[in-house]
Amino acid sequence: MTIRVTVWNENVHETTQPDIAAIYPDGIHGAIAAGLSDLLGDDAVVRTATLQEPEHGLTEEILADTDVLTWWGHMAHGEVSDEVVERVQRHVLAGMGLLVLHSGHFSKIFIRLMGTTCSLAWRNDAERELVWTVKPGHPIAEGVEQPIVIGQQEMYGEHFDIPDPDELVFVSSFAGGEVFRSGVTFTRGRGRIFYFSPGDQEYPVYFHAQIRRVLANGVRWAAPTSSGRALPEVTNPAARDWSA
Repeated sequence: MTIRVTVWNENVHETTQPDIAAIYPDGIHGAIAAGLSDLLGDDAVVRTATLQEPEHGLTEEILADTDVLTWWGHMAHGEVSDEVVERVQRHVLAGMGLLVLHSGHFSKIFIRLMGTTCSLAWRNDAERELVWTVKPGHPIAEGVEQPIVIGQQEMYGEHFDIPDPDELVFVSSFAGGEVFRSGVTFTRGRGRIFYFSPGDQEYPVYFHAQIRRVLANGVRWAAPTSSGRALPEVTNPAARDWSA
């Protein structure tokens, strides 16, 4: 089954800061989409959407035609329409996969799905990050180097205020000594969610071959296993006679 992927990005840094545009001339969404297209090949159809488009590019029709949505945001979380957030949540609960990336931990959709503040410690000193696989048998870790070495990156550290994840796949360590649960999975309704932290806009992380592999693996893992999509239903059955 072909995986239909929508790569969403707020696309603010790249359009307002020339230094960021120089790193991501096609936008962060363009870099992520290119990596997914290269690694998934004919197994996926990849489109992009941004904050500036009508309904942020996430209309009902687009979401109905999306198996996995990736989400990158930072400066403009508050500009995302609550109506769109509710729409995305409904599709996740009905079975659409969701990859939340880097500072997307503070997005409206991630906070809503987690039910916590999703806050964390951070410091941006261009430190080396090592991404350690702690669940090597997980599909998202398939073919990933141990560890992934990122020469410069923003530090994210504990405590990360999220619910206990279903699975802890990656843990990062930083030159300053901090550690962080950098790759975690959740299930909400019928939908699979993968949060992956590497990817600050000031560094070319989404061109890193191993980061691209993780994202492609994450898309494969989060894709629904059936073509149908429906919210979980609870029925009220007729009373039964259990005395027989």
